[in-house]
Amino acid sequence: MAFYESLGFEATYKQSRPYVYLALQWSGIHLHFGPAPKGLDPTREESGGCLVMVDAVAPYHAAFVAAMRRVHGKVLSSGLPRITRYRPGASRFTLIDPSGNSIIFIQRDEPAELEYGGSKKLTGLARALDNVRILREFKNDDLQAFRALKSAMRRHGADAPVVERGLALCQLIDLAMVLGEPTDPWAADLRGLELTADDRQRIESELGHLAGLQEWLA
Repeated sequence: MAFYESLGFEATYKQSRPYVYLALQWSGIHLHFGPAPKGLDPTREESGGCLVMVDAVAPYHAAFVAAMRRVHGKVLSSGLPRITRYRPGASRFTLIDPSGNSIIFIQRDEPAELEYGGSKKLTGLARALDNVRILREFKNDDLQAFRALKSAMRRHGADAPVVERGLALCQLIDLAMVLGEPTDPWAADLRGLELTADDRQRIESELGHLAGLQEWLA
């Protein structure tokens, strides 16, 4: 309840006996929670979930991010609770609460044939970057994304185009920050790249949603 209230939700009904029940509402959205099954582990994030269909997802994400910064001094982007990143133009994001429930906000006009990635036409580091997008944006698995990208850099980094290495290193810096890992190795490698103006433009167009991007590319 404290988590949702910090985001602006209001508790409209609270009950602890004979069983737990909680009703919350904000901006026309009503969330109702009942008792959790015995032995449920919130860290597995299998508690429950719902879809919230909205006209535009960006304002909702911005409102939650602003509330998190106001209350916690930062955006909660890892662990429980957290909010997934929003890339400009994306049509969905997920809010995960302390009990492992996922509230997925989806834009009503989201394409029926949504591109999830995983193209078989891609190879090497390009394919790894595509898979990382799936892991981060649709599976919310930053740890697996970090591991996969580190492995791909070891296997394909030397032969990959410089712009792909730049994209991978920026992602690795961001993932390391989220996971509490050292960023120095990836930042040093990024500083060593000779990026053209076109390379920088592509990186900024694809990863402009990462808060520290401009600083890393400076």
